[in-house]
Amino acid sequence: MDSLITAAARALAAGDPLGALKRVALRDDPPALALRGIAMAQLGDFVRAKALLKSAARAFGPRQPVARARCIVAEAEIAIVSRDLSWPMKALDAARLTLETHGDYLNAAHASNLGARRLLLIGRLDEAERLLAGIDTVRLTPPPRAAHELALAGIAVRRLRTEAAAAAFRRAMDAATASGIPALILEVENAAAVLEAPAARLLTDGEERSLRLHEVEQLLASGALVVDACRNLVRREATVCSLATRPVLFALARALGETWPGDVSRRALLARAFGARHVDESHRARLRVEIGRLREELRPLADIKATSEGFRLVPHGKHKVVVLAPPVDERHATMRALLADGEAWSSSALAIALDASARTVQRALEELAAQGKVLPIGRGRARRWIVPPVAAFPTVLLLPGPLPNE
Repeated sequence: MDSLITAAARALAAGDPLGALKRVALRDDPPALALRGIAMAQLGDFVRAKALLKSAARAFGPRQPVARARCIVAEAEIAIVSRDLSWPMKALDAARLTLETHGDYLNAAHASNLGARRLLLIGRLDEAERLLAGIDTVRLTPPPRAAHELALAGIAVRRLRTEAAAAAFRRAMDAATASGIPALILEVENAAAVLEAPAARLLTDGEERSLRLHEVEQLLASGALVVDACRNLVRREATVCSLATRPVLFALARALGETWPGDVSRRALLARAFGARHVDESHRARLRVEIGRLREELRPLADIKATSEGFRLVPHGKHKVVVLAPPVDERHATMRALLADGEAWSSSALAIALDASARTVQRALEELAAQGKVLPIGRGRARRWIVPPVAAFPTVLLLPGPLPNE
């Protein structure tokens, strides 16, 4: 490899894309095309970067499998950063195996980090953890070690293991500082801020207050019966009753939780669960049916007692009942939590991450755009969605991922 290519590669590794372009901007040989593509990606021109990397991969061809695999890994990174979750991850897996086979451990580890980041975005934490476990961190240089620790921190945050998350963020910051790359240091700082940001509201005894993630973790371990409006479930420690697919039942459970230890009138329950303004016998009959269903769902955790006015939630044992709500209640909060990462998402990527239909996502985006809560960029297939510069209430509790103790 000639000296200009070596110098450009070192500049990119140090986070200096302009320095790399000064050395290879006018060259069209395969190594120069690849380095130019990576430099353009670091500068944010993903369209040009993808075109350059594809050209480099074709130019390397099958006779240079390692160089070609490196180009594919760089393409995968661009896809993940630009939230193109439809990019074929099988190509990344194949590139990683090629790099491992030929002894390029650092780039193979980078490919594993990228695969874990994608799995983290769509909430498949167990798979992400297994992928990260195969990386020998002792052999990593500071930049990939920081990326590795950020992925581990993301998993810990989603699982509400705040001490483990804080430790991973500290290791990530140490590695980022050792790399000397300002953009990487800033990325770690921004990611670690989630531990101090408001994650939820606690509603109890007619009052409410904001909670940070470690306080949410403590609440879930306290033995209280928690009506979790972030995940639409009712739980006490490891016993979980999910009502995510039963919105009427959860609306009833939340209403009962918010007024505990008192009762809720039948009229108030009908208004909360069904939006009923005028109550007749058919509404009362439906309420009895739904309360019976909710009573059956909550049987391991609590009972629902009828009173002269309505119904009352009675937890088993001497347990307190609290409601855990998002920082602000509104429609499509989960989608806004995804968009709050600051990246531009396509509607197809949001559909993959939320496990929802494309039409459902489009309707939600159109509604949020009409309210000025999201902004479209581009047109047609190139359209992406972002939140306005000041995000209102992102909370990690709304992001996809398994629940603690599941």
